[in-house]
Amino acid sequence: MKKILIIVLIAAFGAAACSPKRVEGTKLAAGTPAYQLALDLAKTVPALDPEKNAVLVTTKRFTVTVGDAVQVIQNTMGKGAAQLVAAEAGTIKEFVANAARQVADRRLLVAITADAKISLTPEEAAKLLAAQYERAGGEAQFIERIKANDADPEFIKTMFVENETINRYLEKNVFASVSVGDEEIRKAYDQDKTATVRHILLLTQGKPASEIPAIRKKMEGLLVRAKAGEDFAALAKEFTEDPGSKENGGLYENFPRGAMVKPFDEAAFTLPVGQISGIVETEYGFHILKIEGRAKETEPYEKVKDQIADSLKQAKRGEVFEKYMAGVRKKAKRVETKL
Repeated sequence: MKKILIIVLIAAFGAAACSPKRVEGTKLAAGTPAYQLALDLAKTVPALDPEKNAVLVTTKRFTVTVGDAVQVIQNTMGKGAAQLVAAEAGTIKEFVANAARQVADRRLLVAITADAKISLTPEEAAKLLAAQYERAGGEAQFIERIKANDADPEFIKTMFVENETINRYLEKNVFASVSVGDEEIRKAYDQDKTATVRHILLLTQGKPASEIPAIRKKMEGLLVRAKAGEDFAALAKEFTEDPGSKENGGLYENFPRGAMVKPFDEAAFTLPVGQISGIVETEYGFHILKIEGRAKETEPYEKVKDQIADSLKQAKRGEVFEKYMAGVRKKAKRVETKL
C-alpha cells in the first residue's frame, strides 16, 4: 500500500508547550464541532467521551488528552472528520492514538525551538501569513474558507508560523550534516527505477490481537493457492482488502522505489520478476506480492542526477528525523496510554 499519510496532524498549542510549568491537556468546550465529533466517536469508543477527557500521552512537560487529539483531527480534516464516525472501533482508536502521538511530537518540537531561542519576528510571521492569504484570494477569503470547513482560522495561522520555526531549527540542528555523494547517486541511477506488482492484502490494522492469528492462517491458505498456480489477479480481486487495487486484480503499476511502505517496497524491488513472495507483514496487514515487472531509468544520467540526489537526500532526512525524534521522546519520557 502506498506510503501516504492520510492526514497531516498538527497541534496548535505551541505557546503552552514552551512554558516551564507542566501543561495539562485541553478539554473541549461543549457546543463546538470538535466536542460534537468526540461525542459521536464515543458512541463507538466510549473512552473518547469529551467529558471524561482521558489522557492519551504523558511527558515531563505536558499531557495530551482526548480533547487535544480530537481538536487537531477536527481542525485538519474539517467536515471530512465526520467520515471517521462511521469507522470500526479499532480504526477509530488507531486514528485518535496517532493524532495524539503527533500532537505530542509537535509540542516537543515547539518546546525545543523555544529553548533554542528560535522564533519568527512579527514582521516575518506577517509576511508568511500574507503569502497564504494571497493564495486564497485575500485574508477574508482565507478565514471564510477555513470557517466553512468547521475549522479554526487561528489554529491554521499558528500552524504556518510554527511550521516555519520548526523547519528553521531542524535545518540548522538536525539536517545540516545530511549529504549525498556522487557514488550514491550513480548507484541509485543504475538500480531499477519502478516496479509493477499484483498483491493481496488482508488487513490487520485496527483489529484486536485475538483476530490476527486467524487472519494470518487465511493468508497462508491464499499463498498455497497462489503458488499452486491459481490466477493471481482473480485471487486478488476476490480476496484483497486494499480498495485501491481490488478492481484491478491487486495491480500497482510502475511505482517508484520508496513509494510504498518499507517491507512492501523491499519485496517489490528485490524478488525476481515473475516470483510470488511469502507473507509480507506491514503496518496495514499481511500481503502476498507477485512481481510483474521492473524498469530502469531511461533518461540520461546527467539529466536526472540532480533529481535523484534530491530524492536520496529526502530519504536520508526522513531517517535522520526519525532517529532524532526517538531520542527526543525518550528524553521527554513520553508514555502512551492505550484506549
